[in-house]
Amino acid sequence: MSQDRQAYNGITQGVIWKQLLYFFFPILLGSFFQQLYNTVDAIVVGQYVGKEALAAVGGTTGTIVNLFINLFTGLSTGASVLVAQRFGAREFDRLHRVVHTAVAIALTVGAAITVVGVVGARWALRAMDTPPEVLDYAVTYLRIYFLGTIASFLYNMGSAILRAAGDARHPLYFLITACLTNIVLDLLFVVVFHWGVAGAAVATILSQGVSALLTLGTLVLRGGQVRVEPRQIRLHLQEVGEILTVAVPAGLQSDLYSISNIIVQSSVNSFGTDLVAAWSAYGKLESFFFMITTSLALSMTTFAGQNFGAKKFDRMRRSARVALAMQAGVAVAFSLCYCLWGSRLLGLFATDPAVIQDGVRLMWTVCPFYILYTPVEILPFTIRAAGETWPSLLLVSMSVCGFRVVWMLLLLPLCHRMEFLAASYPASWLLTGTLFTIYYLRGNWLRRQLARRGWSLADQS
Repeated sequence: MSQDRQAYNGITQGVIWKQLLYFFFPILLGSFFQQLYNTVDAIVVGQYVGKEALAAVGGTTGTIVNLFINLFTGLSTGASVLVAQRFGAREFDRLHRVVHTAVAIALTVGAAITVVGVVGARWALRAMDTPPEVLDYAVTYLRIYFLGTIASFLYNMGSAILRAAGDARHPLYFLITACLTNIVLDLLFVVVFHWGVAGAAVATILSQGVSALLTLGTLVLRGGQVRVEPRQIRLHLQEVGEILTVAVPAGLQSDLYSISNIIVQSSVNSFGTDLVAAWSAYGKLESFFFMITTSLALSMTTFAGQNFGAKKFDRMRRSARVALAMQAGVAVAFSLCYCLWGSRLLGLFATDPAVIQDGVRLMWTVCPFYILYTPVEILPFTIRAAGETWPSLLLVSMSVCGFRVVWMLLLLPLCHRMEFLAASYPASWLLTGTLFTIYYLRGNWLRRQLARRGWSLADQS
């Protein structure tokens, strides 16, 4: 990073909405290309292999992959919060220890999850009642996918470090390169070589390797204040503890979403292959909406974390209001788009009329209510950036995981309809958004985090 960039930090000094957009768009584009990984897999497999393969690559394996990815996302969130706070406070010695500890965590946890994923793939898929005609496809895809876990985690941790320091462009460039590689390899392995779902999985892990090498290389060669020196990569116990203070509840919170989605996916599987394929295709489309909400939330992690470290508390809260307004506009736009052109969009993933029809019914059940999701990610990520994590975990455990489990296990048997199953999502968004709004406004979370550091609102800079 240049000296000028270090002297002027737009995140803590510039016009909020302009700086938020300037930082948000690279993250959004990066999230788009990240999502394109599995979307390309689904399109190629769905068009050239069949609906059983689509069901395997999409809903069934995707739910399990997300369980592990969300666990590590919590770890990268913990690291990014600390990096943002240290960077905003200009505490560079402590920053260097956090960065090297974060990379060591990526290597260690990535290796462990690789072993667990490869060994436990078939058992996990059977536990989810995966349809027999889908099972072998799903096992093949999942085992190969987990072989790329270390590369995936290195990219995610490295990109989180760069973004937390204000560099959202390099992770984007690397992800675009990897995504284009994935598209070429998907077509080569699936269409030309006829490797089926195995080809899609191999293409994905090779592409993830490209993004990991580019990201780690940048941190080693051009990292500036977050430069990585390979010989210093180790687990510093104090920094591990600080990262875990944020990461454990953040990771558990993400996994609560994944656990609830696994339970939902098990219920979806009981409806048969057509609905599993429709759920997978619809999920790929809906993921673009969540891609934007997550990008805004990641933007707020850096914005809120750096402004908190710089003691600009009013600016941190104003940034959250701007992000909420942006999210509301996005929700309305996606609701209109999916309700008006749903069948055409679903046709990108499936050719079976029954699958498309089920997908349209899912869209009309969920998409009109995207506006309810507005506070569900923005507010928790803002609160988390200040170091307040456990109350968010408690709220999510009640309003998301607990609520959906009750819906699937107790209510769905009374009304075993696809629309009733899908309605659990907007209902849980309404409950979660309401609880987080109340907590954000009334929870005294900021004062608690200031008191932990010996600060007060009077220290506002």
